[in-house]
Amino acid sequence: MSAKSAINKEIFAPHDERMLGAVQVKRRTKKKIPFLATGGQGDYMTFICLSVTNKKPSQVSITKVKKFEDSSAFVRRSQWTIDQLRQVNGIDPNRDCAEFDLVFDNAFDQWVTSSAGEKCTFVQVLHHTCQRYIADRKPEFINCQSKLLGGNSILHSAADSVTSAVQKASQALNERGERLGRAEEKTGDMMNSAQQFAETAHKVRIYLHPICISFQFLFLVFISIGIAAAV
Repeated sequence: MSAKSAINKEIFAPHDERMLGAVQVKRRTKKKIPFLATGGQGDYMTFICLSVTNKKPSQVSITKVKKFEDSSAFVRRSQWTIDQLRQVNGIDPNRDCAEFDLVFDNAFDQWVTSSAGEKCTFVQVLHHTCQRYIADRKPEFINCQSKLLGGNSILHSAADSVTSAVQKASQALNERGERLGRAEEKTGDMMNSAQQFAETAHKVRIYLHPICISFQFLFLVFISIGIAAAV
Protein backbone atom coordinates (compact mmCIF):
# COMPACT_ATOMS: atom_id res chain seq x y z
CA MET A 1 0.00 0.00 0.00
CA SER A 2 1.35 3.41 -0.96
CA ALA A 3 1.88 6.14 1.63
CA LYS A 4 -0.99 8.21 0.23
CA SER A 5 -3.37 5.26 0.34
CA ALA A 6 -2.31 4.53 3.93
CA ILE A 7 -2.89 8.17 4.93
CA ASN A 8 -6.36 8.12 3.45
CA LYS A 9 -7.17 4.86 5.26
CA GLU A 10 -5.69 5.82 8.65
CA ILE A 11 -6.34 9.58 8.86
CA PHE A 12 -9.37 10.48 6.77
CA ALA A 13 -11.58 7.42 6.25
CA PRO A 14 -12.28 6.95 10.00
CA HIS A 15 -13.68 10.51 10.08
CA ASP A 16 -15.89 9.95 7.02
CA GLU A 17 -13.58 12.02 4.83
CA ARG A 18 -11.89 11.25 1.55
CA MET A 19 -8.54 12.53 0.40
CA LEU A 20 -8.51 14.60 -2.78
CA GLY A 21 -4.76 14.96 -3.06
CA ALA A 22 -1.50 14.80 -1.15
CA VAL A 23 2.13 15.67 -1.67
CA GLN A 24 5.25 14.83 0.33
CA VAL A 25 7.18 17.96 1.26
CA LYS A 26 10.15 19.32 3.16
CA ARG A 27 10.65 22.80 4.54
CA ARG A 28 12.82 25.08 2.44
CA THR A 29 13.84 26.90 5.59
CA LYS A 30 14.24 25.23 8.96
CA LYS A 31 11.63 26.24 11.45
CA LYS A 32 12.84 27.05 14.94
CA ILE A 33 11.23 24.59 17.34
CA PRO A 34 11.93 24.48 21.08
CA PHE A 35 13.97 21.44 22.07
CA LEU A 36 11.23 20.07 24.34
CA ALA A 37 8.63 20.32 21.57
CA THR A 38 10.49 17.90 19.32
CA GLY A 39 10.10 15.04 21.77
CA GLY A 40 13.26 13.47 20.42
CA GLN A 41 11.31 11.55 17.77
CA GLY A 42 14.01 11.87 15.12
CA ASP A 43 13.50 12.21 11.39
CA TYR A 44 10.05 12.21 9.85
CA MET A 45 8.18 12.53 6.59
CA THR A 46 5.69 15.35 6.05
CA PHE A 47 2.66 15.32 3.75
CA ILE A 48 0.31 18.17 2.88
CA CYS A 49 -3.12 16.64 2.28
CA LEU A 50 -6.35 17.95 0.84
CA SER A 51 -9.56 16.26 2.00
CA VAL A 52 -13.34 16.71 1.92
CA THR A 53 -16.12 15.32 4.10
CA ASN A 54 -18.52 12.82 2.57
CA LYS A 55 -21.51 14.41 4.28
CA LYS A 56 -23.13 17.57 2.96
CA PRO A 57 -22.49 20.42 3.23
CA SER A 58 -18.96 19.53 2.18
CA GLN A 59 -16.11 20.77 4.33
CA VAL A 60 -12.66 20.89 2.78
CA SER A 61 -9.51 20.82 4.88
CA ILE A 62 -5.77 21.13 4.34
CA THR A 63 -3.94 18.89 6.79
CA LYS A 64 -0.29 18.43 7.67
CA VAL A 65 0.39 14.72 8.28
CA LYS A 66 3.64 13.29 9.62
CA LYS A 67 5.19 9.86 9.94
CA PHE A 68 8.17 9.45 12.28
CA GLU A 69 10.96 7.00 11.52
CA ASP A 70 10.36 4.98 14.70
CA SER A 71 6.65 4.54 14.00
CA SER A 72 4.55 2.87 11.32
CA ALA A 73 1.56 5.14 11.93
CA PHE A 74 0.70 8.45 10.34
CA VAL A 75 -0.15 11.35 12.66
CA ARG A 76 -2.45 14.29 11.98
CA ARG A 77 -0.72 17.55 12.93
CA SER A 78 -1.81 21.04 11.88
CA GLN A 79 -5.07 21.49 10.03
CA TRP A 80 -6.85 24.41 8.32
CA THR A 81 -10.15 24.80 6.53
CA ILE A 82 -9.84 25.77 2.91
CA ASP A 83 -11.50 29.11 3.77
CA GLN A 84 -8.42 29.96 5.86
CA LEU A 85 -6.15 29.64 2.83
CA ARG A 86 -5.21 33.10 1.59
CA GLN A 87 -2.48 32.57 -0.97
CA VAL A 88 -0.67 29.89 -2.96
CA ASN A 89 2.68 31.00 -4.33
CA GLY A 90 4.06 28.91 -7.19
CA ILE A 91 7.44 30.73 -6.94
CA ASP A 92 8.21 30.80 -10.68
CA PRO A 93 5.58 31.37 -13.41
CA ASN A 94 8.06 30.75 -16.23
CA ARG A 95 9.37 27.26 -15.49
CA ASP A 96 8.56 24.08 -13.65
CA CYS A 97 9.88 24.04 -10.12
CA ALA A 98 9.37 21.97 -6.98
CA GLU A 99 8.86 24.88 -4.56
CA PHE A 100 5.63 26.47 -3.38
CA ASP A 101 4.33 28.49 -0.43
CA LEU A 102 1.03 28.31 1.43
CA VAL A 103 -0.26 31.34 3.33
CA PHE A 104 -3.09 30.92 5.86
CA ASP A 105 -4.74 33.36 8.25
CA ASN A 106 -2.36 32.36 11.03
CA ALA A 107 0.46 30.48 9.34
CA PHE A 108 2.98 30.65 6.53
CA ASP A 109 4.95 27.67 5.23
CA GLN A 110 7.59 27.36 2.52
CA TRP A 111 7.74 23.89 1.00
CA VAL A 112 9.69 21.93 -1.58
CA THR A 113 8.50 18.63 -3.08
CA SER A 114 10.49 15.73 -4.47
CA SER A 115 9.84 16.88 -8.04
CA ALA A 116 8.25 19.65 -10.07
CA GLY A 117 5.64 17.16 -11.30
CA GLU A 118 4.50 16.37 -7.75
CA LYS A 119 4.15 20.09 -6.98
CA CYS A 120 2.28 20.79 -10.23
CA THR A 121 -0.21 17.98 -9.62
CA PHE A 122 -0.97 19.13 -6.07
CA VAL A 123 -1.35 22.80 -7.04
CA GLN A 124 -3.70 21.88 -9.87
CA VAL A 125 -5.89 19.80 -7.54
CA LEU A 126 -5.80 22.57 -4.92
CA HIS A 127 -6.82 25.24 -7.45
CA HIS A 128 -9.64 23.10 -8.82
CA THR A 129 -10.89 22.41 -5.28
CA CYS A 130 -10.86 26.10 -4.37
CA GLN A 131 -12.86 26.96 -7.48
CA ARG A 132 -15.41 24.27 -6.68
CA TYR A 133 -15.91 24.65 -2.94
CA ILE A 134 -15.24 28.34 -2.18
CA ALA A 135 -18.00 30.72 -3.21
CA ASP A 136 -16.47 34.01 -2.01
CA ARG A 137 -13.03 35.30 -1.16
CA LYS A 138 -11.10 32.68 -3.06
CA PRO A 139 -7.35 32.48 -2.31
CA GLU A 140 -5.01 34.07 -4.83
CA PHE A 141 -2.64 31.90 -6.84
CA ILE A 142 0.46 33.91 -7.69
CA ASN A 143 3.63 33.07 -9.65
CA CYS A 144 1.92 29.95 -11.04
CA GLN A 145 2.24 28.71 -14.59
CA SER A 146 -0.98 29.01 -16.60
CA LYS A 147 -1.15 25.24 -17.03
CA LEU A 148 -1.60 24.89 -13.26
CA LEU A 149 -4.70 27.10 -13.24
CA GLY A 150 -6.55 25.73 -16.23
CA GLY A 151 -6.01 25.18 -19.91
CA ASN A 152 -4.11 21.97 -20.49
CA SER A 153 -4.07 20.89 -16.87
CA ILE A 154 -3.90 17.24 -15.87
CA LEU A 155 -7.46 17.53 -14.59
CA HIS A 156 -8.70 18.39 -18.07
CA SER A 157 -6.43 15.75 -19.58
CA ALA A 158 -7.82 13.17 -17.18
CA ALA A 159 -11.37 14.20 -18.06
CA ASP A 160 -10.54 13.95 -21.76
CA SER A 161 -9.02 10.51 -21.21
CA VAL A 162 -12.13 9.30 -19.39
CA THR A 163 -14.39 10.70 -22.12
CA SER A 164 -12.28 9.05 -24.80
CA ALA A 165 -12.36 5.73 -22.94
CA VAL A 166 -16.16 5.91 -22.62
CA GLN A 167 -16.51 6.71 -26.32
CA LYS A 168 -14.25 3.80 -27.27
CA ALA A 169 -16.16 1.43 -24.98
CA SER A 170 -19.47 2.61 -26.44
CA GLN A 171 -18.17 2.12 -29.98
CA ALA A 172 -16.91 -1.36 -29.11
CA LEU A 173 -20.31 -2.29 -27.66
CA ASN A 174 -22.08 -0.99 -30.76
CA GLU A 175 -19.75 -2.98 -33.03
CA ARG A 176 -20.25 -6.07 -30.87
CA GLY A 177 -24.01 -5.57 -31.07
CA GLU A 178 -23.82 -5.33 -34.85
CA ARG A 179 -21.74 -8.52 -35.03
CA LEU A 180 -24.19 -10.33 -32.78
CA GLY A 181 -27.06 -9.07 -34.95
CA ARG A 182 -25.38 -10.38 -38.10
CA ALA A 183 -24.68 -13.71 -36.38
CA GLU A 184 -28.31 -14.00 -35.33
CA GLU A 185 -29.42 -13.30 -38.91
CA LYS A 186 -27.07 -15.99 -40.25
CA THR A 187 -28.29 -18.44 -37.61
CA GLY A 188 -31.89 -17.70 -38.60
CA ASP A 189 -31.12 -18.25 -42.28
CA MET A 190 -29.38 -21.55 -41.50
CA MET A 191 -32.34 -22.70 -39.40
CA ASN A 192 -34.75 -21.80 -42.20
CA SER A 193 -32.60 -23.64 -44.74
CA ALA A 194 -32.41 -26.69 -42.49
CA GLN A 195 -36.18 -26.68 -42.02
CA GLN A 196 -36.77 -26.37 -45.76
CA PHE A 197 -34.34 -29.22 -46.42
CA ALA A 198 -36.12 -31.43 -43.88
CA GLU A 199 -39.52 -30.64 -45.42
CA THR A 200 -38.20 -31.40 -48.91
CA ALA A 201 -36.63 -34.66 -47.76
CA HIS A 202 -39.89 -35.67 -46.13
CA LYS A 203 -41.84 -34.93 -49.33
CA VAL A 204 -39.34 -36.93 -51.41
CA ARG A 205 -39.62 -39.83 -48.98
CA ILE A 206 -43.42 -39.77 -49.24
CA TYR A 207 -43.20 -39.57 -53.04
CA LEU A 208 -40.69 -42.43 -53.41
CA HIS A 209 -42.26 -44.74 -50.83
CA PRO A 210 -44.94 -46.22 -53.19
CA ILE A 211 -42.36 -46.62 -55.97
CA CYS A 212 -40.05 -48.53 -53.65
CA ILE A 213 -42.92 -50.81 -52.64
CA SER A 214 -43.79 -51.44 -56.33
CA PHE A 215 -40.19 -52.36 -57.11
CA GLN A 216 -40.13 -54.70 -54.12
CA PHE A 217 -43.41 -56.35 -55.34
CA LEU A 218 -42.10 -56.81 -58.89
CA PHE A 219 -38.86 -58.22 -57.51
CA LEU A 220 -40.80 -60.81 -55.51
CA VAL A 221 -42.91 -61.66 -58.55
CA PHE A 222 -39.83 -62.26 -60.70
CA ILE A 223 -38.32 -64.40 -57.96
CA SER A 224 -41.49 -66.46 -57.74
CA ILE A 225 -41.61 -66.92 -61.51
CA GLY A 226 -38.00 -67.95 -61.55
CA ILE A 227 -38.54 -70.51 -58.85
CA ALA A 228 -41.62 -71.93 -60.66
CA ALA A 229 -39.74 -72.25 -63.93
CA ALA A 230 -36.89 -74.03 -62.23
CA VAL A 231 -39.27 -76.59 -60.75
